[in-house]
Amino acid sequence: MSEEQTQQEEQKETKPKCPAGAPAWMVTYSDLVTLLLTFFVLLLSMASMDPVKFTKASSSIKDAFGIHASPSHIDFTIPILPSPPISQFSPIQKQTTKKVYEEIKSQIESLRLREDIGVLKRDDESIVLRVNEAILFKPGQAKLSLKSYPTLRTIANIINPLPMRLRIEGHTDDTQVFRGPYGNWDLSVSRSVSVLRFFNQSDLLPLDRMASVGYGKDRPLVPNKDDASRALNRRVDFVLRLNAPTSQFNTKPHNSIVPL
Repeated sequence: MSEEQTQQEEQKETKPKCPAGAPAWMVTYSDLVTLLLTFFVLLLSMASMDPVKFTKASSSIKDAFGIHASPSHIDFTIPILPSPPISQFSPIQKQTTKKVYEEIKSQIESLRLREDIGVLKRDDESIVLRVNEAILFKPGQAKLSLKSYPTLRTIANIINPLPMRLRIEGHTDDTQVFRGPYGNWDLSVSRSVSVLRFFNQSDLLPLDRMASVGYGKDRPLVPNKDDASRALNRRVDFVLRLNAPTSQFNTKPHNSIVPL
């Protein structure tokens, strides 16, 4: 045997043999494919399929492969969710009332009318502009004084752009101004009507936004002890109510009058 043949036989003996079975990379590849398949099946099971879109997609695939059979009809219903109940006293309305109150207060301060017009937030729906009797009327009279016109025009300009209704309330102290049991009440009603008439005749505010009420001496701010306390009780309140229905706004006590 020659040396060349001997070397060839030695190379054949030293050549590594392939292991039996599939290669090692094939096992890893199979695991990866299996995991991907499981992942997509999981995504499909969690997805909510739109029947309309699914039918269109199915038809598009069939058309692409030349299958023009009509797709099977799938029944589906569109869920109708009930609308949430509307609360009569919603937080939005409270926030809006507070915002309007802040705007009115800022206007009065910018016009330097804090001494003539007081503003307060009565509740979550009402804002009150308070004017003392001395600015609007002479003692014991229901006719508006000339010096009251600029103040009333300013009040009307503040109220006019607001989505609010107005109730004009007249108040007196306990001093008897006229004879009879209804003297003070008559004066308070006449004063509130005078203000309402001024707004309407001057085309400042329409009648359908206003109401006139007189309370006489029945709703004092403070006890009528002296001249200073009585001066506080003699007043006209402009009560603003945000988006109030007429049935809620025009409450009719025994001593009220509304425009006809």
